[in-house]
Amino acid sequence: MTQQSCAPGPDNRHAWETGNLRWDAFYLLVFAAVLAIVLIDTPGSTVAAGAATAALIPWYLLVGRPLWTGGRGGAARAALYVIGLFALFGVAQSQNPNAWFLSLAISPQLFSFLSTRLAMGLGVALNFMAAALLVARYPTAGTAAVAFTIAAAGGGFSVFYGTWVSRIIEQSTERAGMIDQLEATRAELATAQHEAGRMAERQRLATDIHDTLAQGFTSILMLIQAAQADLDGSRPGAAGRRLELAARTARENLAEARVLVEDLSPAQLDGGTLPDALRRLSQAPGVDASFGLSGAPRPLPMATEVVLLRVCQEALANVRKHAGAQSAAVRLDYDPDAIRLEISDDGAGFDPAQVNGGYGLRGMRARVAEAGGTLTVRSAPGAGTHVSAMVPA
Repeated sequence: MTQQSCAPGPDNRHAWETGNLRWDAFYLLVFAAVLAIVLIDTPGSTVAAGAATAALIPWYLLVGRPLWTGGRGGAARAALYVIGLFALFGVAQSQNPNAWFLSLAISPQLFSFLSTRLAMGLGVALNFMAAALLVARYPTAGTAAVAFTIAAAGGGFSVFYGTWVSRIIEQSTERAGMIDQLEATRAELATAQHEAGRMAERQRLATDIHDTLAQGFTSILMLIQAAQADLDGSRPGAAGRRLELAARTARENLAEARVLVEDLSPAQLDGGTLPDALRRLSQAPGVDASFGLSGAPRPLPMATEVVLLRVCQEALANVRKHAGAQSAAVRLDYDPDAIRLEISDDGAGFDPAQVNGGYGLRGMRARVAEAGGTLTVRSAPGAGTHVSAMVPA
């Protein structure tokens, strides 16, 4: 049985949904403050106004709040709640003008479970109902002018507030959509990067196997064949030396195989320097190669040393297998800002323009390019081959 991650995703809900406790505190504070004002300073009916105002608290908690916290009841419950709000507000306002302050808590509620347009319309209606009730209680021209001016201001604020809140919610929704798209794009990019890394690792392993194990096995085979010829020619001493070289090459191949598995540095570089490793490669059987060094050797990044070592291995393997050369030369130059490796031979050579893109040459170019360097191959039929690899120091 597998376990799935339970990490929470981004919260894309808007403020009405995430700020329930804050809205609860605001609404209840307004209800309680208006109730206190009604009970303390009451020019009308204390009992009716106080009872209607107090009833708004359980009406909100039991009927209204579940509308936007749990989404229960739907349109019928919303209509019932709105009718109850207007009825209780109308009773309180008809008995006490101070109950008009209840609109501060009633109007915002409408936006939390109704459409913006409907909530704005009901907010305007609530304020004009309060003005009409006030004028009905105190029927004078002055009262009417003041009441409907306040209602117009309150209704205008309701429209402004509703438009502002609607715009914020729309922006938040758009932002949430952009975040979702960004997360999806990030996931796709991570998948693409993982696939690219996997392919690059496969390419690296293929190149390493070609440059190390395959070449090592070729050297072992050549040494064993030469030893067999020495034994057939009654030269046991020469055969023994060749078999000893074959055994050493086999041990190095085994070490290389372990390195490939463990992803460590090449076996030739273990406990030695790059010049030492290149010198040993130059002394491998199959070609008479000299080794030259210029400049003061200095520590290099392991990746750079591996690139140069692999280039030398591949170039010398090509000399042994294809060039038919009598001699070859390996030279390593430590320049101030670059390291240059040159391998040349006096073999048959070839026309670089006619090369069909063999794996060895492609592998060398790819390795040097990954290190930020360049690889140059100069050759012509009958004129030998010169390979030069330069990487930044």
